[in-house]
Amino acid sequence: MAQDARHRLLGRQREQDHLDDLLRAVRDGRGRALVLRGDAGIGKTALLGHMAAQAGEMQVIRAGGVEAESDLAYSALQRLCDPLLPHLDELASAEREALSVAFGLSGGKAPEERLLETALLGLLTAAAADAPLVCLVDDAQWLDQPSRELLAAVGRRLDAAPVALVLAAERCDEGWSGLPELLVSGLADGDARALLDATPAAPLAPRVRDRMVAEAEGNPFALLDLAREVSPAELAFGFAGVAGGGAGGRPVTRVEAELARQLAELPADARTLLVLRAVEPTGDTELLKRAAHQLGISPDATELRHPLLRRVVWRETDAATLRAVHRALADATDATDATDATDADGAADRRAWHLAQAAVGADERAAAALQRSAYRALGAGGHSAATSVSRPIAAVFLERAVALTPDPADRTRRALAAGRALLDAGVPARVPDLLDVAELGPMDLAQQADAARLRAQASYILHPGADAVEPLVAATKQLAALDPAAARETHLAALGAGIWAGRLDTGELRRIAKAAADLPAGDELAGILLRAFAAWATDGFDDAVPLLRQALHAFSDDDVPGLLWFAINAAVVLGDVAMWLDISERAARFADATGQLSVLPTALTNRTVALGHSGRFSEAWQVLVEAEKADELTGQTSHIVAAVVLEAYRGREKTALELIEVLERDGRQRGLGRLIGAAEYARAVVYNGLGNYPLAMEAALRGIAYQNMSVHHWTLTELVEAAARSGAPAAAAQAREQLAAWSSAGTPWALGAHALADALVGASGDQADAEQTEARFRTAIEHFAGGALGAFEARTRLLFGEWLRRQNRRAQARAELRSAHEAFTAMGMEAFAERAGREQRATGETVRKRTVGAPVLTPQENQIARLAVAGDSNAEIGAQLFLSPRTVEWHLRKIFTKLGIASRRELADALPGDDAAEDGPGA
Repeated sequence: MAQDARHRLLGRQREQDHLDDLLRAVRDGRGRALVLRGDAGIGKTALLGHMAAQAGEMQVIRAGGVEAESDLAYSALQRLCDPLLPHLDELASAEREALSVAFGLSGGKAPEERLLETALLGLLTAAAADAPLVCLVDDAQWLDQPSRELLAAVGRRLDAAPVALVLAAERCDEGWSGLPELLVSGLADGDARALLDATPAAPLAPRVRDRMVAEAEGNPFALLDLAREVSPAELAFGFAGVAGGGAGGRPVTRVEAELARQLAELPADARTLLVLRAVEPTGDTELLKRAAHQLGISPDATELRHPLLRRVVWRETDAATLRAVHRALADATDATDATDATDADGAADRRAWHLAQAAVGADERAAAALQRSAYRALGAGGHSAATSVSRPIAAVFLERAVALTPDPADRTRRALAAGRALLDAGVPARVPDLLDVAELGPMDLAQQADAARLRAQASYILHPGADAVEPLVAATKQLAALDPAAARETHLAALGAGIWAGRLDTGELRRIAKAAADLPAGDELAGILLRAFAAWATDGFDDAVPLLRQALHAFSDDDVPGLLWFAINAAVVLGDVAMWLDISERAARFADATGQLSVLPTALTNRTVALGHSGRFSEAWQVLVEAEKADELTGQTSHIVAAVVLEAYRGREKTALELIEVLERDGRQRGLGRLIGAAEYARAVVYNGLGNYPLAMEAALRGIAYQNMSVHHWTLTELVEAAARSGAPAAAAQAREQLAAWSSAGTPWALGAHALADALVGASGDQADAEQTEARFRTAIEHFAGGALGAFEARTRLLFGEWLRRQNRRAQARAELRSAHEAFTAMGMEAFAERAGREQRATGETVRKRTVGAPVLTPQENQIARLAVAGDSNAEIGAQLFLSPRTVEWHLRKIFTKLGIASRRELADALPGDDAAEDGPGA
């Protein structure tokens, strides 16, 4: 077995240990049966998946009860035993005939139950002769009665056969008496909170998290359902949306359908009380009593409870009833009951929200109350004091206030404020609609310019590249006379859009850069960055260096929301990886603290790449998981760049090239030429790692055909190595000269890249100076080591070791190659590690294989992978995890990419395993 597949589910140690003991007994030839009982959504299916994954070399067959087929005799048993039918011929004729009739394979008189029982036990035993057999039956409460009774009877007679029979059911059946039972209860509160924290969603306020945990009663499905389906406002503070928003467009489960039926049968007062409980966000008992009194109903009108009840109530309640309940809650909410100012503010916010939800048409009173609450959440009318919890509330409050505002001028003002709040909260897709509303009312010049700026910024986030250039340039012109500082920041964004467009719109960047001279100069950070980037685009790297350094020294956390991408690129252009890591880490902390989620994808994606270049791949894979979550929250796809870089360094050719092609295709479709440059750089890394230098050189030459900011210098480094090793000294020398210009930045990365290029070009010359070449290699190693650039240090040691071996200096070569091999192995740079291993063996040294660093799968990805290993189809996995088959396929593609495989067949061996055996010495 390639692995010990111990996928530990949260809070299920006891159950997993019990199932593992059962499997051990069956491996020892002692059959076992078990009834796994628990409520719907409690995790029984996940436990069956764990059991299938743990079965290893054992045979696993699975089936599930289907309510619609519960009247078809032996239908479930036939589905379960279908893989075992080749063993029918091993049974006595009477037994074979009995099963054939029961399964509908032949006609005849219905067989006796005792004969069928013996026949089924014989079939399972015959199948288990090859390897122990594990039979897993889900939703066993829906088995047809003959199948249910027969399986129970056989389960009592398994002692002498290496067969496990596990029946997972919501309730026990009288016919199962005598079978061991394992009750699966709800998760403990700590595990439930951990499960919520692992789910991509807007930040949860502690009070709301506690309410969700209490309502779900430890039911994992209910927790995930709540976290995935509610709005950001409800997640942040417990506020639910408007009528009809509960279903989220997803299929209604059987449990929800049953709850809806029970709800419809309740008296009107009882249904209204349930609506009241569903709508009130805090669970305040006294408040609920007051609101029930307002509605004229008893606060004890019903005892119906279920973890999914809130969702069902929302979906099944008409708008008029919801408005009445909100009105009662607004009237019952009294800030004077609060114990302190914070509680009073919270009560005022809840009252404002309930008033807004109770309104029909325009309502200035409700709109004004929402605006006050929103500005309080943002910090006395500003944005700096907002938090990750309060910012989504402010955005939703302002958006709702716009819909309720009767006066056109007030509506315009609030729509602009709502647009800004949504942009900061990481929801740029809704900003254009709000700006359309704003522009229907009267707007002064400043508001027109603000609207243009917001529209351009939203467009830049959603579609950076050529499409964003003109809106940003137009906004710059509107802002120039009104707010020069804002005009410079907006023109800087236009320049950024031109950088993203890159080779797909080559004339734009220079035109935008030249136009920057028409704006009045400014000493604020945006002004410095604008001059720096314009100088880079028009005059070249040397003129930009002092301005880029000045900008980095001036950057502060207050600059994160608008200037993060530009500050990061200033660091990358200079080759200052320490500043790159520092800025990206500060930006991630800023996003967490303030709720400005729009900056999170940029921060995390860049931190991932910076960690990769530093050789900190274990951390990089973990941050990539967070970047994926941030992209899911904000609707972006920036993490794919980081994934491509990490995969290129890992060097699994097929997987890496497939992902690179996805990036390249995405760049062409979205007009982002910069992505194409990044794809060519990554392709060059892959081929250099594999030692395919001609293809690496071709990719690098395509990459530098257009000077992409940041990526250009990385690609030049790949080109020098590929060209020098391909016998193309002229191309290597030309790239070396461009890297010499970069070294004027004075950073360890730039200096190390230049020294390495000098060494490679010198080593490939006709009259190479061995002493000078060695000195250059050592200088490069020193610079990379001093700059904590672990990936480049290891690659340089590999190149140095290869050169030393060709110089017949084997002892020295071994030292460098051993160091490189160990570093590559620890980092997970598999192709480079293999290349270093080949070189080591060529020196006569034995190479020990070790497990390389691996990417981190999210809990959900881990569960999907285990179910896929167990043989479940996408539809079956989706049914168990309440996902669509298409979503399962999307997750599997990500899993394959992370694990460097291409199909399900490779999954079991791709998950982390033990160290491989030692290789012998090479030639």
